[in-house]
Amino acid sequence: MENEVGRPKKTVDETFKDWSNWIVEITDLYREGASDVEIKSLISLHCGSISNDLWDRWLKDEDKFSETIKIGRAFSQAWWEKNGRINLENKDFNYTGWYMNMKNRFKWKDRTDVTSDEKPIDTVTVEFMNYKEKK
Repeated sequence: MENEVGRPKKTVDETFKDWSNWIVEITDLYREGASDVEIKSLISLHCGSISNDLWDRWLKDEDKFSETIKIGRAFSQAWWEKNGRINLENKDFNYTGWYMNMKNRFKWKDRTDVTSDEKPIDTVTVEFMNYKEKK
């Protein structure tokens, strides 16, 4: 049996040992619409820098961290969605910026309808066409 070479892997518990309320601080920042980059910056302020590789490993291997980030991301998205919803009648609200943010941050996409001669293709027609092609 070979010994592992190199320094031991950093754990969340070890890294955050002097930051007892890290879950609250992280989720509070996400509740304000924060991004992962802002969270990484917060972690860096408390514990020193955090690499993207370490972040990714913790998301995969550290359940408490992973769940905190998943919940936090939901809080962030809810904050952004609420701001769009409550500003529906606000003529000064920058909807273009909000919309682009939602597309980039939360992977929103413009819906594309498949049509033929300006009419939607129904499922039966598609299935029939596929059936005929198999013969």
